Amino acid sequence: MKLVTAQVVDGRIEVPPEIGEGSRVAILAADDDEPFALSPAEEQELSEALAEIEAGRYVDGWTLLEELKAKSRA
Repeated sequence: MKLVTAQVVDGRIEVPPEIGEGSRVAILAADDDEPFALSPAEEQELSEALAEIEAGRYVDGWTLLEELKAKSRA
């Protein structure tokens, strides 16, 4: 998985050339009045987190909610 930024130009998303034709992508769009930018360190941190997820080292959302519920009952 790669993390890249892109820009909308004339109603189309222009992506960098390293994203190949037919690639599946997810899009996160910032509100018009809210700029969206990641620093190089933030991009690195996000890339590392994605690698952890791909390696299976994560807790899914449902499991996390159950763990939090259990802790609040204790």
